[in-house]
Amino acid sequence: MKTFTKAAAQLVATTLLSLTLPLVAQAGGDHTKKMGMDHSKMGMAASPGMTDGEIRKIDKESGKITIKHGEIKHMDMPPMSMVFNVKEKAMLDNIQVGEKIQFIVIQDAGKMVVTDIQPGK
Repeated sequence: MKTFTKAAAQLVATTLLSLTLPLVAQAGGDHTKKMGMDHSKMGMAASPGMTDGEIRKIDKESGKITIKHGEIKHMDMPPMSMVFNVKEKAMLDNIQVGEKIQFIVIQDAGKMVVTDIQPGK
């Protein structure tokens, strides 16, 4: 009789668990939205695209560039001037201060890195 009771209890527990887990998963939903976070505003949903900018300073030795830029949409960053690292120092050879550009920037190991620079439109 003990074996039957134990088997019945396991069957009931398994059945209840299989019925409640989907409900728990549905109730959880996307916790980031409940916390007021929106992936599209965190730069996670959008892929990097070209951003308009103007070169303010070039530091070839350290591989950095200061750009006054428009909104960087995929990072939800407003327009401002800031210093960026460049992926390759050679990218700085064909540009000059005051030049209008379009560029792509990504987050890499905690740094903002420009991966592409094109002439502005």
